[in-house]
Amino acid sequence: MEQTRLYDRIWAAFIFFTRLPFWRLHEPPKACYKAVVEHWPLTGWLTGGLMAATLWAGIQVFSYPVAVLVAIAVRMLVTGALHEDGLADFFDGFGGGAGNRERILAIMKDSHIGTFGVLALVLYLLLLAATLCSIPPHFAPLAILAADPYAKMVTAQLVTLMPYARSEEEAKAKTVYREMSWQQQVSLTIQGLLPMAVFLWLTHTPWWPVILFPYLVMLFLSHHIRKALNGYTGDCCGAVCLLVELTVYLVICVLSKELS
Repeated sequence: MEQTRLYDRIWAAFIFFTRLPFWRLHEPPKACYKAVVEHWPLTGWLTGGLMAATLWAGIQVFSYPVAVLVAIAVRMLVTGALHEDGLADFFDGFGGGAGNRERILAIMKDSHIGTFGVLALVLYLLLLAATLCSIPPHFAPLAILAADPYAKMVTAQLVTLMPYARSEEEAKAKTVYREMSWQQQVSLTIQGLLPMAVFLWLTHTPWWPVILFPYLVMLFLSHHIRKALNGYTGDCCGAVCLLVELTVYLVICVLSKELS
């Protein structure tokens, strides 16, 4: 793994976390996919950037709620709804697994979606759309640019806090992420905090609620994931990422009067 190039590892992250045809241009070595989490926030610069750009352009043409829905749809197309799939599997597993570790893991691995997954997706999308609509239109694209990479940075801590819950052979992607060194943690933090710092500076938003509360949500969810599974899965990462990002928007909503 040490012999893989940084360029290849970053390219692998964009291939893994998006559905854009990066693989047509270059296919990095398979070992690089063990390091994709280290560059997860960087992919958020792209997915969040496309979502923000779509929202900004949509506001010029459509009503604000319609522009928000179009922006959400564009990001799901770009990511292949990867994290939304994880959210549905996560709630199906924890909702239907009755606290049994093997049962939860089996449900999450099942490709079929259940009642808990449907309800979670519907409620999440309604909350996401309503929350973005509650943020002033001139600040919402900046909020998206900040929230997407920050949520991925915060969620990446799951890889540090606990082991993978399955074996590599049982993993959906047949890949187990490697542990990050302190240098990789620093890089991850810069990727996630830089867009957030720009947003906070430009909008004069109080920094500590936007930074703290999403992190607390991650810690709360990681505690229950560890308790139930004694480790994380890719579905857990996807679900936590979306819920952390949603928390960012909810906090900004509360502070929206200061943004006006």
